[in-house]
Order: sequence, then C-alpha cells, then structure tokens
Amino acid sequence: MSDPRRAAPAEWPTILLLAVCYAVWALATTWLVALWLPGAIALAALAIALHSSLSHEMIHGHPFRDRRVNEVLVFPALTLVVPYRRFRDTHLEHHQDSLLTDPYDDPESNYWDPAVWETLRPWQQAVLRVNNTLAGRLLIGPAVGTWAFTLSDLRSIRAGKAGVLQGWLWHVPAVALVALWLAYVAQMPVWAYCVAAYAGLSILKIRTFLEHQAHERARGRTVIIEDRGLLALLFLNNNLHVVHHMHPRTPWYRLPALYRANKARYLGRNGGYRYGSYGEIFRRYFFRAKDPVPHPLWRSPE
Repeated sequence: MSDPRRAAPAEWPTILLLAVCYAVWALATTWLVALWLPGAIALAALAIALHSSLSHEMIHGHPFRDRRVNEVLVFPALTLVVPYRRFRDTHLEHHQDSLLTDPYDDPESNYWDPAVWETLRPWQQAVLRVNNTLAGRLLIGPAVGTWAFTLSDLRSIRAGKAGVLQGWLWHVPAVALVALWLAYVAQMPVWAYCVAAYAGLSILKIRTFLEHQAHERARGRTVIIEDRGLLALLFLNNNLHVVHHMHPRTPWYRLPALYRANKARYLGRNGGYRYGSYGEIFRRYFFRAKDPVPHPLWRSPE
C-alpha cells in the first residue's frame, strides 16, 4: 500500500481548516465581543478545541513532512496551559498500543494503580470519582488533568528527564503571543478568554472520556464512536479512534472512508468496543462512571 501522504504532499483540507480556525478565533476575540460576549466566549472555545485537534494532526506529520513547519503553524498556545512539545512527546509515547491504559507508562491513562489508590485521602478519591463521570470530566476535568500533567512534568524536570524543561521553555513565547493579542488586538477581557480556554479543554474531554478501556488484550482497548456531527469535526474524526491508532499517519479527512471500507475489520480488532454517537455517551455516562478509577485489571510488577 502506498503512503497516502505521497498522493497529496500539500494537505489542503488541513491547511484550509487551520486558516478557518484562526479566523474564527480572531473574530470571536474581537468583533463578536462587542455584539455578544457569551457568544464570543462560546465561539472562541470551539476554535480553541479545534486548534488542539489540529495540533494533534501536526504531531502525526500533517500537513507537511517537516515537523518544524507543522509546529510553527500551531505555535500560539491558544489553550494557555498545554505546551505543544510536551503534548507531542507524551502523545507519541501514548501511541505504544501495548501500554495503553497502563497507570504508569501510558501518559494519557486515567486509571490509577489500585495500591496507590488505596493510599489517597477520601477527598482525593471523591474528586477522582467525580472526574470519572462525563459531567465531572466537563466540569473539573481540565483542572484535574492540568494539575496532574504539570505535577508529573515538574517531577520529570527535577529528575533531569531530557526535553521536559525545554518543552516548557518553548511554551513561554507561545503563551506570550496569545497574551500580546489579548493586550493589543482583542476586545475580549482576559477573564473571558480564560473561561473560553477552559471550556475548549472541557470539549476535548468529551473525546478522551472513554476512548480507551481496560482490557486484557491491547487490541481491545481503543474505541470507535460512529459520530458524524459537530464533535466529530472538532475532533477531526479522532472519534474513529482505533482507525487512528492503526493508521496514525493517515490525515483526519481520510479516516471516515477508511473506516467505512473496513468496518468489520476494525470492530473485529477492538472486540466491538463502539458507540453510535456522542449523544449515546452523554445519555449513558453523564452522571455515571463507565469504569472504576483504580485499574480493574492491573497487576503490579513483582
């Protein structure tokens, strides 16, 4: 099979969508603010969520083969709190499918080692239980995730792990660009932009809520959500998550056709771990946890 990127060295759908994303973000933080601030916050949140999804595309080598060019395209830190290079490094670690959901070696796992879970204070367990429902993930998920991510990186910096401190240092000018825009161009108050950034991260928590499950076999850990609505667009078809994990270098706009052409194969691979839409997930798990916080299959190394 030929490399799909060779057929289209310039991935125009991604380039055009990125341009639209920045245009919407700019309009939301300037012109729309004077007309309707709540609408401006909501629109900015959608643009911020989309920008994060586009950053994910850049991590996987789109729209250009030069990763430095791709990084420049999404350099402004619209979320304010997610350093691109740390996102890149941890996400590529996450793509080792044999380690998916591992409480230690999968940087994107929401599961805890049961032994560590038992040592947590009751209020800490309560927070994590709330965070394990979809409503909780939307409300406190960005705060919990940012705290855990930052704390982990601080430990890595103290331990001298290569690249971590550099990733955060590169984040400083990326945030400065957004700060300069807010100070000299945007009409949106800083507090309102912080609300929009938090809301954008909340939207992204819908995608990550159950995209991986605890399963004895690595192939059964990754979900398919057959949604074709606004959220699928904001997530750049990453709801077809097992397709992305099997073909991480395939651009977002080709994933639906790839899934339709090989549906039985993908559902066979992940053991039928699928949902029909995000609406179904909201109905089933808005106030109910899908899984326990401590990893139900975890066996501590001897």
